[in-house]
Amino acid sequence: MIRFKKENILEELKELGYTTYKIRNDKLLSEGVLTKLRGKNANITLDTLDTLCSLLDCDIDDIIEYVPDWTIPKKRNPKT
Repeated sequence: MIRFKKENILEELKELGYTTYKIRNDKLLSEGVLTKLRGKNANITLDTLDTLCSLLDCDIDDIIEYVPDWTIPKKRNPKT
């Protein structure tokens, strides 16, 4: 599973001067994306991740992480 490392991305953006009003007004992210960011483990696009990295001046691995989900069975390679 891929999940956010940061607890509250919108709060971090606000600390850098990017209020949700400014983000919407400057068309940096859509209202739909902002709504997703308010939730937990929302599905967002690579373009959104790129924008967040740019605004937060960070790398993608500062925002998201991969955590193995052991409830999903691993795919087996077919026998040859």
